[in-house]
Amino acid sequence: MYLQDLFTIQSVASTVLYLCVTTFTGVALGKLGIKGVKPGVAGVLFSGILIAHCGAPVDEHILHFVRDFGLILFVYSIGLNMGPRFFSSFKKDGLLLNLFAIGIVMGGFGIACLIYYLTGLSPAVIAEILCGAVTNTPSLGAAQQTLAEQGMPVSTVSETGMAYAVAYPLGIVGIIIAMLLIRLIFRIKVDSEVKDYTESLGGTETKLQSVKIIVTNPGLFNKTINYVKHIMDKELAISRIIRDGESIIATNDVIVRQGDIICGVSAQNQIKIVAFKTGGKVEIVETPEDISGPLTMKNVLLTNQKLAGKTIEQIGIHRRYSANITRIFRSGMKILPTLETTLELGDTIRVIGKKEILNDIKKELGDSVNELAKPNIISIFFGIFVGIILGSIPIFIPGLPAPAKLGLAGGPLLIAILLGYKGRVCKLNFYMTPGANLFMRELGIILFLSCVGLLSGKNFVETIQNGGWQWILYGVAITFIPIIIVAVIARMWKVNYLKICGCIAGAMTDPPALEFANSIAPAQAQATAYAMVYPFTMFLRVLLAQMFVLMFI
Repeated sequence: MYLQDLFTIQSVASTVLYLCVTTFTGVALGKLGIKGVKPGVAGVLFSGILIAHCGAPVDEHILHFVRDFGLILFVYSIGLNMGPRFFSSFKKDGLLLNLFAIGIVMGGFGIACLIYYLTGLSPAVIAEILCGAVTNTPSLGAAQQTLAEQGMPVSTVSETGMAYAVAYPLGIVGIIIAMLLIRLIFRIKVDSEVKDYTESLGGTETKLQSVKIIVTNPGLFNKTINYVKHIMDKELAISRIIRDGESIIATNDVIVRQGDIICGVSAQNQIKIVAFKTGGKVEIVETPEDISGPLTMKNVLLTNQKLAGKTIEQIGIHRRYSANITRIFRSGMKILPTLETTLELGDTIRVIGKKEILNDIKKELGDSVNELAKPNIISIFFGIFVGIILGSIPIFIPGLPAPAKLGLAGGPLLIAILLGYKGRVCKLNFYMTPGANLFMRELGIILFLSCVGLLSGKNFVETIQNGGWQWILYGVAITFIPIIIVAVIARMWKVNYLKICGCIAGAMTDPPALEFANSIAPAQAQATAYAMVYPFTMFLRVLLAQMFVLMFI
């Protein structure tokens, strides 16, 4: 009798119970696929709709809270993850790809406006068709919050969740079909695209290279390594010197002699400057630093809270030890270390030095995975706190009847991007391990979509039968038309096909589409293009979803 009441009578326990059922059945459903295409996390949405359609007794007030909190966790973790790359994504061809992505975003927005004027359909429904067609969950949360703030009834907000769910599946499929169609139209050979991309890296990508420099410049003879480091601090991280066939660590007081071979690391676009300043021939070493004899190389994890936020000059490893820092690995990026480079918690630091002292350096820097595994709860909730405040500030846009707000999606997202980019504010560090970030992101999106499904599924079938099938057609138009137009223009612009696929997936903020794009060829072009356009596109979609609601409600 007790178990029967638990499943049939509305309560906190029953609501949590059905949330759990929705989650584990939805995740299982998301792993099922046809020819490599899987619904992914959207399976949770469909599972929630089905369970709600079957009459699950759930407390809507609890679901509204869990939905909004899940959205905050999701967008905040995304912002922290993409923050370090956000501003650099606009460099080089990133600017062009972002312009193409903006074209896709604005094209979908324009078609949604056209649908509103031609059909007279509720702007709330069209807004969520737009969100579903472009597979963007944070924009759904932003639009629903805006609707609630404008005094829309709960039934209207729930209806928008159904519109999102109806448009979402073909949103994923439409993106993949567009990629295949572009390949067919232009008769693209994937092998040629991979070759072109690989060749382009040699001339355009700024990456770190191990180098050897034979000293032939008389201006460097009898100068100390400290002098050489200061004149080339921005271009070269010196690790050691090869003299008479033996490696010696390049400490500050070592005197440079004619014929010495200086070994170090330089950025590819700085190598010509290094050659000019040294007056010698710079040889690029294709393999990682080959260290032998009394010297060795170690990658050390910075986990010492006291050192985080200090520069390499302030920490002074090169002054106190017979060792040098040659590379820094941070959030998937490789950084050329200079004296002014600030080290952050979680950085992996490559150190070259005498074997007997590297253990002392490891102890000083921390090198403890367990320290990073501890969740930084204070910084997480501080960032969310500031994000919610920012999201609540009205933004007055000419032509709108009411001010827009970044809301629970846009506010935390923007703050997280800034905090992820800065890494710290005063003594507060915002580093989050990749595992913790992924867990927070997955938990947030699953909670959000579970609640959306449970809130929307009660009248789902009835809605489809009473004209909701037309929503699917509108969603296909919003998905397909802008992608095809922009992709054709990009290809005519001679943009690499793999980059176009990554740009499309990023512009639609769609991980399943990225998975499909990655399966086209074993190259980094797709993921790189996706990362370039994803941050700004995500922010733009959240803002436009709110603007659409405010323009037509």
